[in-house]
Parts: sequence; C-alpha cells; structure tokens
Amino acid sequence: MTISSYTERPGSRTEEADGLSVPWSRPSPKRKGVSARMISAVTILVVLAAWALSARLQLVSPVFLPSPVAVWNKFIVVIRDGFVDATLLQHVVASLGRVFAALVAAILVGVPVGLAIGISTVGRGIFDPLLEFLRPIPPLAYLPLVIIWFGIGEPSKILVIAIAMLAPVALSTASGVRGVSQERVNAARSLGATKRQVVRHVILPSALPSILTGLRIALGAGWSTLVAAELVAATRGLGFMIQSAAQFLVTDVVIMGILVIAAIAFVLEFTIRRIERALVPWAGRE
Repeated sequence: MTISSYTERPGSRTEEADGLSVPWSRPSPKRKGVSARMISAVTILVVLAAWALSARLQLVSPVFLPSPVAVWNKFIVVIRDGFVDATLLQHVVASLGRVFAALVAAILVGVPVGLAIGISTVGRGIFDPLLEFLRPIPPLAYLPLVIIWFGIGEPSKILVIAIAMLAPVALSTASGVRGVSQERVNAARSLGATKRQVVRHVILPSALPSILTGLRIALGAGWSTLVAAELVAATRGLGFMIQSAAQFLVTDVVIMGILVIAAIAFVLEFTIRRIERALVPWAGRE
C-alpha cells in the first residue's frame, strides 16, 4: 500500500486524525459522563432532604436535631441580634484573627524548619524527631500545659492553634525541598550561584507547591483546633459560641456554628487553590 492510497480513502482529513489513530478512521465520540460536581450537589441535597424529613417526622427530638428551617432562622437571628454578647460577625472575626495569627506564626517557624530538614543532615537530625513527637499529639493533651505556662490570655489560644499547624507546614516544606531536581541545583552551582542564591532562586520556587499544600492542610488542622483553643476563658469566637450553646442545649446554634465553620473552611480552601494556580502555574508540569 502506497502513501497515496491513504489519501484516497474517504474521510481522511488530517485535522481529524491524531498521531496514533488510523488516518481514515472516524474520530471517537466524546464520552459524556456525570461530573463530580453534579454528584456532590446531589449528595448534599439528599443529606438535606433526609435531615428535613427526619425533623418533619420527628424521628428525633427537636432538642437534639432541629429542622434546617429552624437552624436557618437562628442563623438570621444571631446575625441580627447576636448570641452571648456578640453578633455572628464578631464571633467570626475573633476566630479568623486567631487562626490567621497562628498561621503566620506557623509559617515563620515551619518553613525555615522544613528547609533545614530538607537541606541539612544536622537540621534533619534535630527537628525531624521533634516534629514526629509533636505531630500525633491531640491539642487537648497539651492545652493544660500551655495554659500553665502562658496563662489564659490570647497568646495561649494562638499558640495552641499554631502548634497544630506547625507540623503540616514544616513536613510539607521538607518534602518539597527533597523533591527538588538535583540537576537544577547542580546547574545553578556550575553557573556560580552561592548556597543562599540556590536556596532562594532554585529550591524555594521548586518547593513552593508543596509549601502551599502544607498551608491548606495546616488551615484544616487550625480550624479543627479552634474549638479546643476557645474553651479557655474566651468571650468571643465560633468555638466559644458553640460551647456556650451546648451548655444550654441550644442545638440550633451549635449546628449553625458548625456549618459556619465548614463554610469558612471551604472558602479558605478555594482561595488557597486559586492563589496556588496564580503563584505556581508550573506545579505538576515538570
């Protein structure tokens, strides 16, 4: 079969053929499937419907499981009138301030520690066992010790959240540093770059995707620690609001606070993903 015989076949337009398909074969139709977002939306709707039906049939007492409408109405009331001497916005601002202050502290400590673990054998020997010791400890275990050392003020709450965030940031940074291509490091050194320039212009940009992934994990750990941190002598905050509502069996406020925390965590996760796409467009394109 000659080359010209291929061109005589019907439907052998070059724009329809790729490098692997037979030239005269029909292009395979695109598969139309159900998207993951649609499945997620249906799942949420099913859970809400089951919740509403359970409340409608009173399978569980409203004291323990109020209806979605009751939770929404309480959400409006807390926004307008507040709960335990503060509006919902004031509780959210107080919690966000603690979480972001802890995140800054975790970045300032965790990124240099992660760089030391990834670059230096001495740094790995010093910090790696400390992080492995600290990482599995639940926040409620070291909360009493932090209170004894630093009191019941704002620094102790931020410190408890920062400790929970430290290990994800440091370990993700160390993982990113270890994954840096040795050829890039050698190329920079052969061009005369100093050790500091190699760290700044080669290692840090290459490890940035892992660092941002660590920040996402750290934010999740921080939000999960928030309620424990606000147990101690807090007067505002979402965790304080939930704990106060639980003491008086105001279940609709408890559920509303949990949903608000979940919504804020979702927004932060979405924002960090957008920042990751903007700052490190080369991520995953080695």
